[in-house]
Amino acid sequence: MSPFSARTDVARTWNPLARALAERRARGLPLLDLTETNPTHVGLPAPGPAPLAHPDALRYAPEPLGLLSAREAVADYLSGRGAPVLPEHLLLTASTSEAYGWLFKLLCEPGDSVLVPAPCYPLFESLARLEGVHLRHYRLSSAQGFGLDLEALAAARDERTRAVLVVNPGNPTGHFLHEGELEALGAWCAREGLSLVSDEVFSDFAWTEAPGRVRTVAGRALPMPTFCLSGLSKVAGLPGLKLAWMHVGGPEAARHEALARLEPLADTYLPVNVPVQVSLRDWLAGAPRFQAAVLERVRANRRALREVRPSDASWSVVPAEGGWSAVLRIPLEPGEEATCLALLDAGVVAHPGYFYDFVGGAYLVLSLLPPPDTFTAALGPLVRVLGGGA
Repeated sequence: MSPFSARTDVARTWNPLARALAERRARGLPLLDLTETNPTHVGLPAPGPAPLAHPDALRYAPEPLGLLSAREAVADYLSGRGAPVLPEHLLLTASTSEAYGWLFKLLCEPGDSVLVPAPCYPLFESLARLEGVHLRHYRLSSAQGFGLDLEALAAARDERTRAVLVVNPGNPTGHFLHEGELEALGAWCAREGLSLVSDEVFSDFAWTEAPGRVRTVAGRALPMPTFCLSGLSKVAGLPGLKLAWMHVGGPEAARHEALARLEPLADTYLPVNVPVQVSLRDWLAGAPRFQAAVLERVRANRRALREVRPSDASWSVVPAEGGWSAVLRIPLEPGEEATCLALLDAGVVAHPGYFYDFVGGAYLVLSLLPPPDTFTAALGPLVRVLGGGA
């Protein structure tokens, strides 16, 4: 018998693409990395300065839900984006990943299931596995711009499903939830007795204004328990500060019970550091500067990508509404991995669609965050490998 838990037994074998990338890096060969999404690595302006040496930074007065002053700062930030939000409906965590772990504990018994979208960023499998929770994937239809499909939700649900997870906008699909989708989803969740978890880490990064787009569910009057997640990592480009937040909404009785259960859970961990909490209002005040720089960057890179595509190309840029990524639909032959290996031989790193669980075609996913000179330099090899044009 192994002395270790099966929950921590994850695959450690490398696929051909990972091996080829490691070999190229070991040889010191140049790389144009179109998978880079770390905002601290791509020359974007910091949202600060904000003081970490706050007078109260070393004063430890633990509050399980987070310091009231920090929750008030988040409430003001969220209220400026949608409906009014109260600080008593918020709690702070070190990351959205930690928040997911707490929510799986709150909502699920071991063996229960949660509905998650596909395609999507491959994070939830690991988090659910560590909590003994099963994931059931509902497909986002490419015919609907990778929007929500209630029939797919209903087909994915089983008798032990406890919650639905939505990513708004989708990562990497860039589709925002729209009012009609949210209304139908709310009615279905209420009828089926399910909670809603809304991941909104990219919701500040809409490329254009559009009527009926749901920017956030925080503060909305919804008929089911609702948990809205975001944090400094994407909002302010500060992943190293390790602070995120969860807004608890829905019917009053359910919200009260959820917060009452989350408070002792949070008190068990107390993960959020005090210096960042006491400076949070300053970090959030600087976030618009960072967000404006990101939007300028991703719009310009996406525009360059669309302009370089030959009119007769067999590949296309999938329509989207926001986020930090571009999705390309490519020919089925030679396929995603072979195309990524050919790009790597040309010095360009891209993600294959299977990394995000795309099906029904072949796809590539590119980050729009790299500096414009890096992104533009990668477009020539990209077009040559994909075929059509210079």
